[in-house]
Parts: sequence; structure tokens; C-alpha cells
Amino acid sequence: MTGQTPQKVLFICRNNSARSQMAEALLEYLYSDHYQAYSAGSDPKPINPMTIKLMEELDIDMSTRRSKSLKEFEGIEFDLVVSLCGEEDELCPVFLTGKRFMLHGFSDPRSYAGTAEEKLEIFRKIRDEIREWILTEFEGTDPD
Repeated sequence: MTGQTPQKVLFICRNNSARSQMAEALLEYLYSDHYQAYSAGSDPKPINPMTIKLMEELDIDMSTRRSKSLKEFEGIEFDLVVSLCGEEDELCPVFLTGKRFMLHGFSDPRSYAGTAEEKLEIFRKIRDEIREWILTEFEGTDPD
């Protein structure tokens, strides 16, 4: 993509603590030559420690990342805004300054109960689903 400006993609969900953080980091890691990735939430919470741990399994450093509010991006136009909300009763944020909009829902890993190991497996499953979706949806270069 030499000479072309990377497309700006904003991933949104409610808390910006797991799914949208994973998507932002994965898109940046896999396709940074083609996309500038951002994430935000309507009710931001600190990044979930399991999100950090699972991204580190893929050698993706999350130490400089933080949860962000949609308000931080007001007035900025994105090439694509992607809502990652997955549950029917989940309050999905709306962000209107995008050229294109997409909904691709993933379950909120924070909504699952269980032991720490069971929760970690749920987070890992959702991370892997997001990674596979990004590889399919945003392909254009071989990330490996």
C-alpha cells in the first residue's frame, strides 16, 4: 500500500475493556500498513487483565493501551466504524462520523461466570474469533 494513506477504523463496544481492545490491537498488529486502528466505548472501563494476558500470548504488547470514551473521537471521521456488540440485550453505542458502518457481534467475555481458568478460556475463544474475523474481513496482505 505504498503511497496510500491507511484507512482509519474505529472498533466500538460498551466498555472498551475487551472485544474492541482486542480488535484494535489485532488489526494494528496484522495490517498496520493498511489500517490505523482505534477503539472506544460508551461506558469505558479499565482494560480487563485477561485481555492483556491473552494478547501477550500473541506477542502483542498492551502496556501502553488504555480504555477510551467515544467522546475522545467526536468530530473525527473514520473510514469504517465497527460495532462489536454481540448480545441481543446489550446496549450498543452509536458513533455517526464514519463513511461506512459495520456490525459484527461477538459475545462479551466479561458476561460469563466460572472459575478463573474457565473465564480465561472464554476470553481466548473470543480473541481467536476476533482474530479469524479480522484475517478474513481485512485481508489484503499476508500478515505472517
